Amino acid sequence: MEFRLIDRIRERTAQGRDDVRLGIGDDAALLAVPEGQELAVAIDTLVEGVHFPRDTAPADIGWKSLAVNLSDLAAMGATPAWALLALTLPKTSVESTQAFIDGFAEGFAQLAQPHRLALVGGDTTSGPLTISVAVHGFVPPGKALRRAGAKVGDVVLVTGTLGDAAAGLYLLQHASRVEAGDARREYLIERLNRPTPRLAAGVALRARANACQDISDGLLADLGHICAQSGVGAEIDSAWLPRSSALLGLFDETSARDFALSGGDDYELCFTVPAARVADVQADLARLGCGATRIGRIVEGEGVRVREPDGSWLEPGRRGWDHFAA
Repeated sequence: MEFRLIDRIRERTAQGRDDVRLGIGDDAALLAVPEGQELAVAIDTLVEGVHFPRDTAPADIGWKSLAVNLSDLAAMGATPAWALLALTLPKTSVESTQAFIDGFAEGFAQLAQPHRLALVGGDTTSGPLTISVAVHGFVPPGKALRRAGAKVGDVVLVTGTLGDAAAGLYLLQHASRVEAGDARREYLIERLNRPTPRLAAGVALRARANACQDISDGLLADLGHICAQSGVGAEIDSAWLPRSSALLGLFDETSARDFALSGGDDYELCFTVPAARVADVQADLARLGCGATRIGRIVEGEGVRVREPDGSWLEPGRRGWDHFAA
């Protein structure tokens, strides 16, 4: 059974690359790192009921399990190459398991193929539905983006819009809040289930951003990581937070602000650049289709503070997702 499942995954995710000397089918893959490149490696685990709702479509699970990892490569300015996949599947009928695998592999492949990412190995086992993906990418030596490096006086920017995914999860959990079929509702849920890793933006920020991090646990939490690693503080203006028309159309200002600050699961990039580079960076990222919005500045001190439109400082109720919170 296990090998039949692996064959089904391999058939649906096939991607030829010259640097894959030996892929799925042996005890280990044999891979060649191109000369003049460093290898960037990241891994994430998604657990049913924790990282995605229990009734999420298999294709959306496949997409998201890869997207969250590609977002880590984007935050480093790396280009993707290979992936490993470990699937833990609950015991169900053969037909149900095969249907899940087919849908999962389809969603995974839909994101992998445009980026020429090859699935080169993995494992399957039985248990609560859990997906672990490890991705490998390339970055020129010394060009990787890092969390450390933000400097006092830098401008803080983010790609895309914030809060959509958290709002989408809220709508799934409160089905009566908005009628099914509402285009704004469907947009927010799509942003939850199929985030867009900002790989091109990450490459464009090489040697231009002083620090970078993807927004997975929430803006306040993840910008806080940049501050901690860089030994600085940050001040952001809540009025400057980029939010979609769908989010603002379905939620009041306070809820939309809180989703954007603390919701997480957006997988946008948060980064800092010297003030003199802001206009050029914004123009380049606009051409890439994701844009970049100025939301604040790096200051002396520590932690992240949020200024409200009236000039007061906000005390957020929560700062982001904590994997080990009760």
